[in-house]
Amino acid sequence: MAAALPPRTARADHSRFVQRVRRRWGDATTLLPSGAPDAAGVDVLVQQLLDGGRDLPAALRVARHLVIERLAVLDVEQRAPLEVVTHAMSALAEATLDRALAQALADADARFGVPRNEAGERIDFWVVGMGKLGARELNVSSDIDLIYVYEEDGQTDGLDGRPGTSAHEYFAFVAKRLYALIGDTTDDGFVFRVDLALRPNGNSGPPVVSLAMLEEYFLVQGREWERFAWLKSRVVAPRAAVTSGRALQLRDLVTPFVYRRYLDYGIFEGLRQLHRKIRDEAQKRAAGRPERANDVKLSRGGIREIEFIVQLMLVVRGGQFPEIRTRSTLRGLRRVVAQGLMTAETAAALADAYVFLRQVEHRIQYLDDQQTHLLPQADADLGWIAASLDLSCNADACELLDRLGQVRELVASEFDALLHDGQSPGPGADKGCKRCGPGPAPVDSDTLLDRLPEALATRLRSWVKQPRVAALRDESRLRLGRLMQRAGRCMADGACTPDAALRFVDWVEPLLRRESYLALLAERPEVQERLLKLLGLARWPMQYLMRHPGVVDELADGRLLHQRFDRVAFAAELEDRHAALSRAGEADEEALLDTLRRAHHAEVFRTLVRDLEGDLTVEQVADDLSALADTVLEVAIRWAWARLNKRHRETPRFAVIAYGKLGGKELGYGSDLDVVFLYDDSDEADADQAQEVYAAFVRKLITWLTLRTAAGELFDIDTALRPNGNSGLLVTSIAAFQRYQAGRGSNTAWTWEHQAITRARFAAGDAGIGAAFEEVRRAVLTAPRDPEALRQEVQAMREKVREARPVPAERFDVKHSPGGMMDVEFAVQVLVLAHAAAHPPLQDNAGNIALLQRAEAAGLLPAGVGQAAADAYRELRRAQHVARLDEKPTQFEPARFQVQHDAVRALWQAVFG
Repeated sequence: MAAALPPRTARADHSRFVQRVRRRWGDATTLLPSGAPDAAGVDVLVQQLLDGGRDLPAALRVARHLVIERLAVLDVEQRAPLEVVTHAMSALAEATLDRALAQALADADARFGVPRNEAGERIDFWVVGMGKLGARELNVSSDIDLIYVYEEDGQTDGLDGRPGTSAHEYFAFVAKRLYALIGDTTDDGFVFRVDLALRPNGNSGPPVVSLAMLEEYFLVQGREWERFAWLKSRVVAPRAAVTSGRALQLRDLVTPFVYRRYLDYGIFEGLRQLHRKIRDEAQKRAAGRPERANDVKLSRGGIREIEFIVQLMLVVRGGQFPEIRTRSTLRGLRRVVAQGLMTAETAAALADAYVFLRQVEHRIQYLDDQQTHLLPQADADLGWIAASLDLSCNADACELLDRLGQVRELVASEFDALLHDGQSPGPGADKGCKRCGPGPAPVDSDTLLDRLPEALATRLRSWVKQPRVAALRDESRLRLGRLMQRAGRCMADGACTPDAALRFVDWVEPLLRRESYLALLAERPEVQERLLKLLGLARWPMQYLMRHPGVVDELADGRLLHQRFDRVAFAAELEDRHAALSRAGEADEEALLDTLRRAHHAEVFRTLVRDLEGDLTVEQVADDLSALADTVLEVAIRWAWARLNKRHRETPRFAVIAYGKLGGKELGYGSDLDVVFLYDDSDEADADQAQEVYAAFVRKLITWLTLRTAAGELFDIDTALRPNGNSGLLVTSIAAFQRYQAGRGSNTAWTWEHQAITRARFAAGDAGIGAAFEEVRRAVLTAPRDPEALRQEVQAMREKVREARPVPAERFDVKHSPGGMMDVEFAVQVLVLAHAAAHPPLQDNAGNIALLQRAEAAGLLPAGVGQAAADAYRELRRAQHVARLDEKPTQFEPARFQVQHDAVRALWQAVFG
């Protein structure tokens, strides 16, 4: 007796298809193991049907019917999740294709002999699943989009004295035979309808292509819309080619075709054209047939639009961010949220919509096993679909149709917002602009220039006469016109300064040949708006954006303003990217160098935006930039060591010690990194070998950190503070470093090196070496020394620096003048070196401000002097920071900083007398 179903739950046997299966093959339904079918289960089922006397075509077809009948029960009566249904259908396709391909190849071998390459090896043949099959999202009455690819050209062995034939002819026969086994309709039905229209050159192209033919097609003829199709591609048969890795050759061709190595916003227009074509076709089919407007796949707000939203975001950014690549629509939604490309709320709503629409689609198809996406007209069928989704539908009201309308409206609005952003200025575009019309105009047209504010128009009239502008394609000049029109509106509305608009022109100029960036701004008006605001705040951001234009895409991330740098999350993202590159076979050294650079540039830019918009103090900026540098060093050590041929252990006993601004966590934009490299391989029998290995590694690491690649540069590295300076070894053992700093033997550190070590710290690498270094550092700070001799040496050093950096008498340099930041730094170094032994709080690398406060608390400074100097140092740093951001001198009228000057001189007097 069947178990009672919950109220309003539909039964699977409402489906005419289910009824037919049970009437004809009911005795075979028990052959399937319980639960959702998988590929192994389908294969066992096919074998049982063969053992029962059916031939292969019949066994494959009966297996299909039994699987779909099972899925109808699981889906309709047991509420199986969508993925259970789609994965089972995809598994059915894979298992049946694998069986059919084995038979087709055997038939071809019997007719032509085995196809072999020049080396005498059998040539492999792959069935590539596209679309929903490739993504494991197959619906229950779907056709399957396939492309047939063989490895390389060659000849068959020939049989019975007959000469062999070409590999192409052999595999064309395999494709024809495969279609007969899978796609032909017999008394038992079909397995899958097969569609080969996505192959190169479509229906006019050959049914099978070699890898070389496919590569040439991608390079010469591949169209933008085909990139969306190939995004979901996957070798689905033979299974052996997938498990052996032999089919990875195909991936290496497809990946660079689908994913470009830049932010590919130019793809928007290609998708617009494809979507326009699909929507036009849907409207033509619905003309005079109002029932066809309820197409849950192709109509406005249907399944296809959700798929397009996800595919567009993946194609745009998947080249630079391989960790977001996926064939799955639902997984893609989760990944674009993780990248900040969509809010979690929007993604959740689209995911719910997708599941609902796919479930409705499946119920439509369960009815009669028809490849349709149109809601049925019969009231009983509508009522059954509604009940199967815990909704109602009758003559008075239909919750199903109401819910469908809400879902489609949500999807359509999100799709239109994404795809139409860059199309036109939109309502109110002429606000604040003289005679602004709604239509776009080329950047060099008098019509556009007459509309713009005078300052911008004057700048552009000479700018557009440049040969580089005149040589642009019409589409690019229209796009530039749209961008300049927005800049003009921004000026006219007072939303940005005239300087911002003029700097925007300067920023665009070197990018005229790099149209992906222009496309990005054209498609994302909110990004251009934030860019204009940013350019109006300071000059240095424009220079940074000129060197690293790709970071402008960071302005699209709404999370930008409200976060601090998170080193754990940043490192995890980099490791995810590395893993994704490895999975894609792209983790070569060049790609990893570029990955580090792009990630660093993006994070520096995020900090810059937060800084300029007032969300960070100067100290917070320095903390975040220093933490970022530490993290990049950590990741670079890990990645570079793994690619060192001479490495003698899996994990290096190696550390980077930070000095200078990085050591004091006072790093600024573009600061050099002062570093010392240490190692500890005391457990290695051959000390010379360890030194040699780590020396080679340091050379490699410095290259990783300093080399300028297509993605730009990371850091300038200064190693002059290592033992014996530029004449010393690039990398030192911790034992040798300790001897040098402690002054044992003839080779000892100078006083200025002890000054430098007051603000040195472990930055990256082996934490054990970091702890050993800290012991050495504290030993140096607490070593006995003559305070008077120390003061004299430091004063002499300060005079040398001052002589090297003369400042006009009528100006005050916030760093170098008497009473400036450098006086504070030298005074703090003396306080630490002279008193750290007696006052342990001074041993910490806590920064100049905190150390001044601690020195005053310890009674080493008169009351108020330390705090006043700390306040002065903070204000001088802030002034230096703001001036450098706007590319202005750091020298000012002395009166402006008289209070700070006096506070610092009081500190100097208290320390040096």
